[in-house]
Amino acid sequence: MPTSRSARKSPRRSTEPQPHQLQTDRRYSPRSALAAIGVHLRHIKLLDPSKQKVVILQKSIRHTPFQKLTDALITILAGAHGLAEINTRLRSDVALQRAFGREACAEQSVVQETLSACTPLNVQQMQQAMDELFRTCSRAFRHNYLESLQLLDIDISGMPCGPQQEESRKGYFSEAGIRYGRQLGRVIATRYE
Repeated sequence: MPTSRSARKSPRRSTEPQPHQLQTDRRYSPRSALAAIGVHLRHIKLLDPSKQKVVILQKSIRHTPFQKLTDALITILAGAHGLAEINTRLRSDVALQRAFGREACAEQSVVQETLSACTPLNVQQMQQAMDELFRTCSRAFRHNYLESLQLLDIDISGMPCGPQQEESRKGYFSEAGIRYGRQLGRVIATRYE
């Protein structure tokens, strides 16, 4: 018996989630790989030593100083050239904020005020936190020297900067010619890169 089109019922989709479906806050990010890294960093609690050790004396209204430092870190990891890009790269990317555990993002000027409020003691606290991270997370720190020597790649190329920057000197830079810059040393354990 032939049926008309109106008599045929199309299968309806259930609005209730199926047991095999994940319940997530659906957000999309152009930096999805970085968002995945953010979820992993939160899972392994990588930033906890910094949160515990670094105490910046600053009044917090909406965001704590540690949250503002986290916003600066996310912005740097997202490829920003300066903190001014917090407003364009991070504030508009809600999924990336959520991946790093942030409900909202601080304004770039507020993040800059927090960095300006840092004292030499805060820098020392951050160095202690980085030491702790290196000791707990780095394979290079746990290298077995009885088994073999560790190969280190040392790069001491200059980094161009402005003449007013701390420790800047005028000199020759291979690609930039004669200009102001500072010597920056980088050491990489090549086996564990």
